[in-house]
Amino acid sequence: MQQYIIRRLILNVFVLFLVATMVFMALRVDSDNVVAQRASGCTEAETYDECVAIARAELGLNRSILEQYTDFMTDLARGDLGLSWQQKTPVLDEIKIRVLPSIELGLLQITVALIIAVPVGVISAIRQDSLVDYILRFFSIALLGIPVFVLAILVIMFSGRYNFLADWLGPQGTYYDLWDPFGWTSAETDVFENIKIMAAPAIIGGLGTGAVIMRFLRSQMLEVLRQDYVRTAWSKGLRERVVIMRHALKNALIPVLTLIGILLAGIVSGNVVLENIYRIPGIGFFVTAAITQAPDFPIVQGVVLVVALSLVFVNIAVDIAYGWLDPRIRYS
Repeated sequence: MQQYIIRRLILNVFVLFLVATMVFMALRVDSDNVVAQRASGCTEAETYDECVAIARAELGLNRSILEQYTDFMTDLARGDLGLSWQQKTPVLDEIKIRVLPSIELGLLQITVALIIAVPVGVISAIRQDSLVDYILRFFSIALLGIPVFVLAILVIMFSGRYNFLADWLGPQGTYYDLWDPFGWTSAETDVFENIKIMAAPAIIGGLGTGAVIMRFLRSQMLEVLRQDYVRTAWSKGLRERVVIMRHALKNALIPVLTLIGILLAGIVSGNVVLENIYRIPGIGFFVTAAITQAPDFPIVQGVVLVVALSLVFVNIAVDIAYGWLDPRIRYS
């Protein structure tokens, strides 16, 4: 197990190196817009060309790509994500402020998804081709076909139009500025108010994710229920609950763990939309604002690398969890 984890960590360091390189290069393919915006407020020179030269020097873009890349990777090896071009503050500190709302929303979405998907997937499998199965599959397909932003907008419009739970289903609070996330009500400040803010985006995001997990779990349950060891458990006269929960569900969840790890990336990207719609000052809103409100390369680089790092360790945790669900799995 230890050797396997060490090998995975070494491989993932290489993956992160490639991600960092691609992000660095992609953001510098066209930096003219950022330079032009910075130069438009210049008062230190008489001509526009001089303002552009000053802006490029301030942003460090007057050096060669190789020099910029060397400095970037050296700082990254020390855990330094650089300074924001706009505020001159450490990017890592800005991310720390905004990471908790995103983590909270992501965990709530996964929780909602599993609460819905596990019982629905199991019921649909053990009642295969029944009326209940058809109804559950219909709703799961419908949820899969509706993008998260469309569902969020429909919910907000419905609650506003009919004044139905508008305090819960509609956006809460005020619009958060890129550099002012401090109006956010965290769970430590006010648990009830925090739940009101998080309830709608967590449920909306969890429905789509739960539909994916439910359909995959159903197919895995159907496959496991046809295995010989499950038939043996039935022949022993064990109760249905024992056979389903102890013998079938536990083994069906193994491939589902892989799916959950993959869906985490989708949850992060989906939260970019939900955080902007529901005014949650998390990582998703932060990186969107850093691109649209005030183009800031170090912020975008830092957010992408932090998200990539988190997904790498989530995938390692999923692989380790395989051994707990199925003792037959051995790591070599």
